[in-house]
Amino acid sequence: MPARKSSADLKKSVRKSKAKRRSGDSPFINREISWVRFHKRILEEAQDTTHPLLERIKFLAICGSNLDEFFMVRVSGLKGQLKKGALEAPPDGLTPLEQLEAISEELLPLLEAHGKLWYGDLLPKLKAAGIAIHSVKDLEPGKRQGLRDYFERMIFPALTPLALDFNQPFPFISNLSINLAVSVRHPQRGDRYARVKVPLDLFPRFVPIPGAQGRAQDFVLLEDLVADNLDLLFPGMKVRDAHMFRITRDADIEITTDEAEDLLTAIEESVETRRVGSPIRLEVDNDMPDKLVDLFATKLGLHPLMVFRSHAPLSLVGFWDLLSLNRPDLKDPPFLPYVPADLVPEKSLMSAVEHRDRLFYHPYDSFVPLVTFLKQAANDPQVLAIKITLYRIDKHSPIIDALMEARENGKAVAAVVELKARFDEENNIVWARALENAGVHVVYGLLDLKVHAKLLLVVRKKGDSIVRYSHMSSGNYNAQTARIYGDIGYLTADPDIGADVADLFNYLTGYSHKDSYRRLLVAPVTLKNEMIARIDRETDRHGEHGDGYLAFKLNGLLDPDVIQALYRASQAGVRIDLNVRGLCALRPGVKGLSENIRVNSIVGRFLEHARIYYFRNGGEEEVFLGSSDMMPRNLKRRVEVLFPVLDEGYRRKLIDEILPIHLKDNAKSRDMLPDGTYVKRRAAKGEEKVDSQDWLIRNRGSWHREE
Repeated sequence: MPARKSSADLKKSVRKSKAKRRSGDSPFINREISWVRFHKRILEEAQDTTHPLLERIKFLAICGSNLDEFFMVRVSGLKGQLKKGALEAPPDGLTPLEQLEAISEELLPLLEAHGKLWYGDLLPKLKAAGIAIHSVKDLEPGKRQGLRDYFERMIFPALTPLALDFNQPFPFISNLSINLAVSVRHPQRGDRYARVKVPLDLFPRFVPIPGAQGRAQDFVLLEDLVADNLDLLFPGMKVRDAHMFRITRDADIEITTDEAEDLLTAIEESVETRRVGSPIRLEVDNDMPDKLVDLFATKLGLHPLMVFRSHAPLSLVGFWDLLSLNRPDLKDPPFLPYVPADLVPEKSLMSAVEHRDRLFYHPYDSFVPLVTFLKQAANDPQVLAIKITLYRIDKHSPIIDALMEARENGKAVAAVVELKARFDEENNIVWARALENAGVHVVYGLLDLKVHAKLLLVVRKKGDSIVRYSHMSSGNYNAQTARIYGDIGYLTADPDIGADVADLFNYLTGYSHKDSYRRLLVAPVTLKNEMIARIDRETDRHGEHGDGYLAFKLNGLLDPDVIQALYRASQAGVRIDLNVRGLCALRPGVKGLSENIRVNSIVGRFLEHARIYYFRNGGEEEVFLGSSDMMPRNLKRRVEVLFPVLDEGYRRKLIDEILPIHLKDNAKSRDMLPDGTYVKRRAAKGEEKVDSQDWLIRNRGSWHREE
């Protein structure tokens, strides 16, 4: 629960009730409330005992990392609006304060559940599986002394206690660090406070216990080890007690080029400001005295709603470290991604793509053919140019290696590197400079728009003509995330698509202002209007023939204009199925508004990241794939691409198998109710249990036709 508030609880509850009532009367669900409910669905996966034990801990770590980002970006924005005034009310009409109150109210039981899950379920089961995480004070004297010796030898020299004087300006405390507020009694000066930062960047979070016999998987938490040896840091003083705390800072950087010479410099300077952003959230351990909590909150200038008592260890994101343990028996069983026989490295992939289009659904399909395709292009004497957009890049990227190899072989290589990819800015700057040093023409995105479209273009001379090979995807050119994200990519030599992709690259790298495309739907130019036009077309068609149907799979549905178009379609009788993984502002099943709309969300082993948009269109069916969700940021503030699936065989597989399996899932799916809450979908008596991700693993390769 949060620290006790000085304001009247009754007044606060009245405001909360008002916020709930206002939100409930709106045809839109508040974005931030929708996010917290998505967090709840992830937590439910951590609670799900059908997952292997370390996979459950993975979901708990995801809860921690997602919450950190939510506060650093979304809540920091609300705090800014609270201070400066909201520029524009959200579609549901809630004020910034009402949203903060709603976030706190929805989040508190989930934070309590984190602690119950860790201490009451996961920790005992880890111990039973041979992975014991001990409290230092409960260890036998010999092991405790061994840890103390390790602390003195290794950790002690890295620690710097910092005096805390609440009558003086508060010292800087770094973002997301775990700290100890230590109360000591000085012989002459009486009671004093000090801060000790736990050196998580220097030592493992889970410290092995020296000399453990028989089991190598006995650990203590680093912060617990530091707390147990504080007397060594304060000789001559009595350590009275110590309490953990953690501060989250504003990380939603503002990019200004007024004083910077270019976009790259502006991004570098802006990233630096993230480290010292204003405090947004204070987390404290559950036993910290109210008086000390209030002192911290006052010094940090934090609204009482943004102070939280933690029932679990702080910084749950650090629990990812447990996934590195060599315990395959406690993890999901591995599988071998599918590689079509004619797309192995020994074959010419460009010839195969000229023969027909190729669709890849990762991670069920291997990412290797795409890397092979790019490497073959890098070494093909007939290839003239390669162009690519890069949003999030892995640390040891085979894509980057292929681009550099292409440049070494004299190809014209251009890379649009999006420097504004949040929390990947520094990594992307490193790669951008490495590419430039290799002779690649690097474009640092656009100042006012994020380049989120995933595009690769290979230009090859063939006789007296030019062939363009285009790869488009919902996912990044990242070999690591291709193993854990469900993304769909498409490789084609279609000349119209190739011409569209070439035009789009000219816009990204030059001064083109093309506002129409042959086959692609491009944001912020045509995509939103084209999507709404197709929804309205289905509405009109249903009015004449009664056969309207729409089915979308996406990550987020927030744009009010798109939602209103879907409401109009539902009111006209069009049946609509929506598989929305994360944020959804649409209310399904409301009589007279959306009673023909169903919404489900799947959270499972892989992050659902693919976008599929299906329009029945009176039998002239259309399927679009790509990078864009139906959110204002995608449609207005990003360069996005949706592309049609031209191959009839793949289109039928998407319509008849891949999209339906996500809509039929009754193992990892939740159904959204009109009030915006979700209920776990269960197989009815006699109904087959359908786990869509498991089905896709078992049937990988079935959507390809071998020749």
